[in-house]
Amino acid sequence: MGPDTDRLPAATRIGRTALQVDDLGEMTAFYRDVVGLEPLSESSSRAVLGVADAPLLVLDAAAEVSPRPPQSAGLFHTAFRVPSRAALGDALARIQDRWQLDGASDHRVSEALYLADPEDNGVEVYRDFPRSEWPHTDDGRVEMGTDPLDLDAVARAAGGASGLPDGTDVGHVHLEVSSLDAFAEFYVDAVGFERQTTMRDARFVSAGGYHHHLGANTWHRRSEPASGTGLAWFEVVLPDADAFDALRDRLEASQYGSTTVDGAVAVTGPDGIEVRFRAES
Repeated sequence: MGPDTDRLPAATRIGRTALQVDDLGEMTAFYRDVVGLEPLSESSSRAVLGVADAPLLVLDAAAEVSPRPPQSAGLFHTAFRVPSRAALGDALARIQDRWQLDGASDHRVSEALYLADPEDNGVEVYRDFPRSEWPHTDDGRVEMGTDPLDLDAVARAAGGASGLPDGTDVGHVHLEVSSLDAFAEFYVDAVGFERQTTMRDARFVSAGGYHHHLGANTWHRRSEPASGTGLAWFEVVLPDADAFDALRDRLEASQYGSTTVDGAVAVTGPDGIEVRFRAES
């Protein structure tokens, strides 16, 4: 890619994730009672959930929506990042009490819990280790791994909170794609994320040296565009208007068309996955 001015600023972050759902009531209850998000607004067709008045998840119910086809690209998981091991322990307690834990890993940069919502959208709840402890490759990229997580130690750290604490955000979004090359062409070459860890059939990119704001994999050999229930769009938030304008110029010079939605630039990227870009308000 071009010079560093074409990279996203270090303060870039993931904003909201939006899901198209079949059963709004069931999905709202899951993200409230199991994940620990707080409902911020609700109607017959939409629920917005978050933490401390910060919206993190939008659930939209369509009048007619079909299940996500087996070969459809889309969401692998939405990853809610908590600020402490105590909050991760509280999340583990809720999951074990009210749902089913599908997996848990020590990624050498973070500790992560994995589960699936009632409509089979992946969910991760994780907490980061201090950046000073993250391993790096010789060329300076963050190097993640997958090791067993000591669940007993996480459980002992629980603080007894019933929901996610202030400071929780969407740390990253992980996609299922049909082509890792197309993923990199858009999110690295056009948008401006930087490559971090490369794993077998998976790529991880970020801004500002974070371990990853976006992940993508081809583990399940998805071959069709995103459709049906599941990911409707997700949001990338830039720190200021100058960074937003620079990104908008890059996108206009690329092959990807864009529209304006609620002050954000919405782009349909590879595999028909919509991503929305906006400046920090």
